Amino acid sequence: MSRATPATLALDRAGVAYALATYDYDPNAERIGIQAAQALGAAPGEVLKTLIVRADGRPACVVLASDREVSMKRLAAALKAKACAMMAPVEAERITGYRVGGVSPFGQKRRLPTVIDAAAAALPQAFVNAGQRGLQARLAPSDLVRALDALVATVT
Repeated sequence: MSRATPATLALDRAGVAYALATYDYDPNAERIGIQAAQALGAAPGEVLKTLIVRADGRPACVVLASDREVSMKRLAAALKAKACAMMAPVEAERITGYRVGGVSPFGQKRRLPTVIDAAAAALPQAFVNAGQRGLQARLAPSDLVRALDALVATVT
């Protein structure tokens, strides 16, 4: 497994301190983030998932704890959109350049507006996908917010 991904390169360029962790990715897991948390020995609330959505037809990124569900209504309000919906996996892969299960908020093909759930942003440390299935970066979510110029809002 390569530890140099577009995500880790973007983290390096942004000057974000992080530590990499690997785990055995299970493509058949019902909930990928929960499986990652179990494999890493971390609380599910400390392993963040990255979702790609459409807000009024435009792509956007949302990051939240793996044990939470996004409220599309709250997310739309945060993005000042009328409606949000999950993007089809094949389209999310095309837009981000990552495979589902390995989507990182960093180093995407094009920078998307990003919302970080307020509960996740308040954590002292959390895991976020580092751009490859089975590769996570442990970092301060405040650095995630800063490096992505992300909006913090309650979206769960």
